[in-house]
Amino acid sequence: MSTLESLKETVKRELPVWLESDPAFREAILALTNHRYSPRAETSDWFHQTLEEMRRERERQDALWRKNDERLEREHLEAERKWEANQAELAALREEQNRKWEEQNRKWDANQAELKALHEESLALGKRLDRSIGSLGARWGLRSEKAFRDALAGILEKTFGVEVLNVCEYDDDGEVFGRPDQIELDVIIRNGLLIMCELTSSIDKAGIYSFERKARFYERRHDRQANRLIVISPMIDSRAIDVAKRLGIETYGEPEEVSNEA
Repeated sequence: MSTLESLKETVKRELPVWLESDPAFREAILALTNHRYSPRAETSDWFHQTLEEMRRERERQDALWRKNDERLEREHLEAERKWEANQAELAALREEQNRKWEEQNRKWDANQAELKALHEESLALGKRLDRSIGSLGARWGLRSEKAFRDALAGILEKTFGVEVLNVCEYDDDGEVFGRPDQIELDVIIRNGLLIMCELTSSIDKAGIYSFERKARFYERRHDRQANRLIVISPMIDSRAIDVAKRLGIETYGEPEEVSNEA
């Protein structure tokens, strides 16, 4: 080993002892190396400055967190307010819908009562017709309502060259009389035209309403619009004529009076 290397090793080994035991030597060494290290006061100032900056940064971050928490709280409260408003609106809509349903049910019940009354009136009319069919049959030389209707149908077919069909269908949903029942209707077919006809010995206001409902039932069932609605009867109540006009139904006292036009 060279002398220089040996000297370095000796210094490394003995330096801690010299520094500890010889103050003057220690000060000399510190003086030689102080340019490489910051003074204690400067280091202390830097340390405290760093701590202060860290404290301010933490306070800034805390302020940001508090601000963010306040924003989130406001948004949460606003969301709750909107939710409560929506729930109140939905409750109001449900209440309004329930009111409308109750109103519809009330109207439905009223309509059912009216249909029942009309049906009962039709039944009463049928009974009156049954009692008077004998006298009517004497006038027309017929003995039953069916014969009367058949005779009128024959006149129409012979006079105008049309086809008169007696349609019997069952109203399962009770659209006409308010309950399921057999529906009977005369249908006239001529050159592709559809004419619905009520051939009867007599008819009153209730009979006109009944015929109109039967005609609309047939149109819905067969998805076909009638070109004309006609009532032919030698005995038409004056009040029934007014109702027929409002409903767009033609009335004739004799089959020969029926217009030959569509």
